[in-house]
Amino acid sequence: MKKAISIIIIVILLPILFVNSVIIINSIMNPDKIPSFFGWKPFIVLSGSMESEIFPGDLAIVKDVGTKELKVNDVIAFRSEDIVVTHRIVEIKNENGAIKYKTKGDNNNSQDVGDVLPEQVEGLYKFKISKMGNLAMFMQTPTGIISCLSIPLLLLVLLHMKEIKEDRKYINEKVNKQKQMEKEIEELKKKNEELQKEKAIK
Repeated sequence: MKKAISIIIIVILLPILFVNSVIIINSIMNPDKIPSFFGWKPFIVLSGSMESEIFPGDLAIVKDVGTKELKVNDVIAFRSEDIVVTHRIVEIKNENGAIKYKTKGDNNNSQDVGDVLPEQVEGLYKFKISKMGNLAMFMQTPTGIISCLSIPLLLLVLLHMKEIKEDRKYINEKVNKQKQMEKEIEELKKKNEELQKEKAIK
């Protein structure tokens, strides 16, 4: 059971470390772009503009796709000034060969101001992980980083210490049994010697 728990913790930790490493490397190599994991990008949802499809605190996962593949009713993530917005395409305009997208949040009463250009699009929304955005925000804080790294390691250390303690207990029990057996053998030897003496006297 302890080994199974240790394996599960390692199996969970390794992919997280791998994904984070790839994202960090991408952010270093392309500082002007939003880092991704082989074309997949996670975005933390902060507003309720896409309810009841996506809620605040969710983690929206988008995939890099060619803008030619986008169509009306697709949900896309796009850069708007200093933030990334995840809204639905309600209209695709072609102005003298230049493609532009009109977008709107499902929960908003009006369309977004201005058009979205293809170069602003970060990807096509694929799925969400409910409330994982809250955890992702926590993980970005110093406390969150320390917790995410230390808690699994602490669990592994505690499991290892418990295993060592149980091994010692098992060894002590074996040693005590061995000593008890040796004591019983000595007593049997003494009794045998006494019987031999009694027979010799007779």
